[in-house]
Amino acid sequence: MNILILGSGGREHALAWAIRQNPKCDRLIVAPGNAGIADVAECMTIDPNSRAAVLELAEANSIDLVVIGPEAPLAAGVGDALRSAGFLVFGPDKAAAQLEASKSFTKEICDASNAPTAAWARFTEAEPALAYLREQGAPIVVKADGLAAGKGVTVAETVTDAEAAVRDIFDGAFGDMSVVIEEFMDGEEASFFVLVDGEDCLPLGTAQDHKRAFEGDTGPNTGGMGAYSPAPVMTSDVEAQVMAQIVRPTIAEMARRGTPFQGVLFVGLMVKDGAARLVEYNVRFGDPECQALMMRLGGQALDLIHACAEGRLSEVSVNWADDHALSVVLATKGYPGDYAKGSVIGGLDRITENSFQMVFHAGTAEREGHLVANGGRVLAATGRGPTLAEAHRRAYELVDLIDWPDGFCRRDIGWRALD
Repeated sequence: MNILILGSGGREHALAWAIRQNPKCDRLIVAPGNAGIADVAECMTIDPNSRAAVLELAEANSIDLVVIGPEAPLAAGVGDALRSAGFLVFGPDKAAAQLEASKSFTKEICDASNAPTAAWARFTEAEPALAYLREQGAPIVVKADGLAAGKGVTVAETVTDAEAAVRDIFDGAFGDMSVVIEEFMDGEEASFFVLVDGEDCLPLGTAQDHKRAFEGDTGPNTGGMGAYSPAPVMTSDVEAQVMAQIVRPTIAEMARRGTPFQGVLFVGLMVKDGAARLVEYNVRFGDPECQALMMRLGGQALDLIHACAEGRLSEVSVNWADDHALSVVLATKGYPGDYAKGSVIGGLDRITENSFQMVFHAGTAEREGHLVANGGRVLAATGRGPTLAEAHRRAYELVDLIDWPDGFCRRDIGWRALD
């Protein structure tokens, strides 16, 4: 098979690494890719959000399967254009991608399908939103009603913080968006990934992300500073409840509306007292959760993705080993605020990469023979082992081999499960 992956982050590097291990993969192209992905695939520099550019690339290279990594091409309708041209695609069309692209759309789906989630309200102007905040009090959650690269959510401990978040959104911090205000839900967050082919659903795996920038889950929200899989809080009983009360009713409602979902459904959950409520949906693999999941899945990832794209999920199953994986994100100092690009990264030549330890690249580039940082989240040191403690040890051994004075990471990834 000739396979095209769209994207340039750590998620796409992990997908490329896993897919490359499957003998069914004859040729692998990642567009635009990054310096690390270039070691396992051909990288081609195009705009993955451009329907015309992606179609031209797919046609010129006789692509058999397109795997869309990030949310932006999905929301831009790249999958729609590819399907119309006869290509096999892993990822939802633009209408179904609203489950991530619009927070209010997801809430409406939850209301229609009786899926347990937080109480909510949507506002198109600041003053009614501010009045609602003062009436509800804090803690409370403020969300930009659209794509914001994982940074459009504020869990406000005070009404003052919530008011500032509302004003930021209406002042255009994330573009022209409305605001969704939600009830604060306490508990333990978890990520649950389900493959969906429009009708059938196949639970894929669980993970737990660390969104805050600093140790102890403090500091500003980020796109994710590390993750581990599986997540102990996601017991078999909780998984069954989520499938019965959240996932299957959502998929049925999407089909009823004439917008069936196909791809991976990332179910963000809050678990308390053995029961889960939906925090949000994403319509692609999480980053860095994908790095931990792919480390455990290996080459079978392609078989599962291919079956999902062809509508054959009922014919396949996931074969998990009794293992664990943990991924630590190394980010440029200053992230998620202002940061400089171009700092040199060393030490990767000292690392032996294999199925138990990998450094996945996100924001990297090759310049004048040097690997340099080209983004906020730059690398994901990922370890796998028979226990979470062993995966943790291997991941941080990789971190300590990397020579990058301008980078930082959290040293407590996995602390909930390890405690």
